[in-house]
Amino acid sequence: MLEDFRIACMFLTRLPLRPTRPVGLRDLAAAVYMFPIVGALVGAVGGLVYLLAIHLDLPTLPATVLAVAAMVAVTGGLHEDGLADTADALGAGEDREKALAVMRDSRIGSFGALALVLVVVARLSALANFWDPGFFLRVAVTAAAASRAAMPVVMWLQPSARTSGLAASAGRPEPPRVWAGIALALALGFLLLPPAAFFEAAAASALAAAATATWLGRRFGGCTGDTLGAVQQVAEVAFLLAVVTEI
Repeated sequence: MLEDFRIACMFLTRLPLRPTRPVGLRDLAAAVYMFPIVGALVGAVGGLVYLLAIHLDLPTLPATVLAVAAMVAVTGGLHEDGLADTADALGAGEDREKALAVMRDSRIGSFGALALVLVVVARLSALANFWDPGFFLRVAVTAAAASRAAMPVVMWLQPSARTSGLAASAGRPEPPRVWAGIALALALGFLLLPPAAFFEAAAASALAAAATATWLGRRFGGCTGDTLGAVQQVAEVAFLLAVVTEI
């Protein structure tokens, strides 16, 4: 279990947690149930940065900006980059191969930049409502965990859109590992948030992830590492906005 956590950290974050043995992308499929735990760790970093910023008497909005920046730094902007690449591919026209080629391009175009701005602003505007540091921490942890639980589901249900790349190389995870990840995310959520608030947020996140994954899967013929990042970002924003409606 600890080794799977290290593998998930290696692929999803910049944290200096590495497996004790050589691993490849195939090992990632076996470690997907740890995605929510890695997400919880990312959210915890953001929550602790927010707590420190508030302790230093920073206003809520600047403290929230620092918290989001910390979470992006921990992941290296991995999922944000996937969102931007996916948005650029969607703006490339109807030709599937051309769209996939655009998705591979590391440069960010106008569609990608716009998508990034919208998602970051949505995250900031939602998180800025959670002025209490303790509640901010709990929401950041559960949102990051729940949104990352959606990624293995997409890997399981959709084929790879390419013959190479992360989704193709990792392969489809085994269903018990996917369900284990969902169970961990649910356990964290019900432990940290009021049940009604978590239920509504989890439902909103799941619906947003399902709709996004279905749309992107039909558009590109399956999933890619970039579309997985896009699904995570949309799911996290949906979760946060749903919690806002409950406070």
